[in-house]
Amino acid sequence: MTDSPAGCLTLEELEREVASGSIQSVVTAFPDLFGRLLGKRIQGPFFLDEVASGGMHVCDYLLASDMEMDPTPGYAFTSWATGYGDLHAMPDLGTLRRAAWLPDTALVLCDALDENSGELLAVAPRSILKRQLERLAAHGLFAQMGSELEFFLLEESYASAHAKGYRNLAPGQRYVEDYHLLSGAFAEPVIGDIRRGVDASGIPVEFSKGEWGPGQHEINLRYAPALEMADRHVLYKLAAKEIAASHDKSLTFMAKFDEELAGSSLHVHTSLWDEEGRPSFPGEIELAGTPARSSETFRAFLAGWVAHVGELALLLAPNPNSYKRYRPGTFAPTALGWSFDNRTAGFRVVGEGASLRVECRIPGADANPYLVYAALLAAGLEGIERGLDPGAAFEGDLYAAEGLPQVPGSLPEAAASFEASELARRAFGEEVVAHLLHFARTEQREVDDHVSDVERARYFERI
Repeated sequence: MTDSPAGCLTLEELEREVASGSIQSVVTAFPDLFGRLLGKRIQGPFFLDEVASGGMHVCDYLLASDMEMDPTPGYAFTSWATGYGDLHAMPDLGTLRRAAWLPDTALVLCDALDENSGELLAVAPRSILKRQLERLAAHGLFAQMGSELEFFLLEESYASAHAKGYRNLAPGQRYVEDYHLLSGAFAEPVIGDIRRGVDASGIPVEFSKGEWGPGQHEINLRYAPALEMADRHVLYKLAAKEIAASHDKSLTFMAKFDEELAGSSLHVHTSLWDEEGRPSFPGEIELAGTPARSSETFRAFLAGWVAHVGELALLLAPNPNSYKRYRPGTFAPTALGWSFDNRTAGFRVVGEGASLRVECRIPGADANPYLVYAALLAAGLEGIERGLDPGAAFEGDLYAAEGLPQVPGSLPEAAASFEASELARRAFGEEVVAHLLHFARTEQREVDDHVSDVERARYFERI
């Protein structure tokens, strides 16, 4: 995708818009470990004079705090002992765009840099993904990725949901509305505004549809290069919540909002391309039991997922609630196996020819896309570098399959696998592994083993 989508801005265009008064403020933000966007609303002239080229300062505790913004003891990165100093947030002007759902507002995302050296902070989510993209580029390969995100729309404002203690919340519909056009029409005042607002903000939208739960929806974004797709993903989540709130509604990206309802997924489609913009997955190797033919690169990349995504699952399922989504017969996978166009598989191969790609169905909608993408690329690269073989495609119901490795059943299990993973340490580095383990274990200490009021209070609005 070479042309900038509608809504993207150059610095020169922003200067003209600020001078005319069409844009008055610039939301300047970066993603934290949860994938939330944190930052400042900066007046347009000051952004142009000081921040566009010089960046801004924010407290470094933002990469070492929990959902409640409490500074969390135990991080090597920063602490009370170091005084919680600043990090440098440097705008990536390639992300500059209109925030079309807000009046007179532009938005830009930042990289988190060390205040003294100016180097990327290793533990920042955007940095973690960039490192894997650099490793991939060393092989002459580039990733295109697409996020499919599900959420529940509620007939409550965020304030009223909080006042109710997140109990007895009315979903936007009374029945499962998967693909239902009538039900979708009832939600269109909100869903349509999200589609249009996001699409006009440099985040091309493909479509929306009802999903497999009452009040559950999915809005699909156009695929893009991996870093750009992760940026679009977090911006879309922010916009969706703010637009829902403008209608006195709320929506949640919790992986398991209610024990009786379907979970909300993040399905990630991935393909690799070479330096000349040609797809690297098609080829002449038969994929037994499928209509597709692939390259050796595809087989090795897929094999890396099969062999290693389980040990990196902490990055795909980052909090205790994430693991309550993995139940047989719910379209959330439990087995780490691959199949062709089979929604019971953790890894679903789809398409053929130039459209050949693999979909990972393991992450929930609560996951941080920068960390998800980094984990998937690290696992796939391991397959390519070691020339792994994915074995034969599984046919039939993977929920009923015997002998297949399983998705970890809890956050402590995933954390133990991540801690023991040699791949994690090689791909991400000791500093990042320790930081992410401490982050996950801090969340585990705060949450009980069932879908509790504590979980809803922490994650309903903010994840």
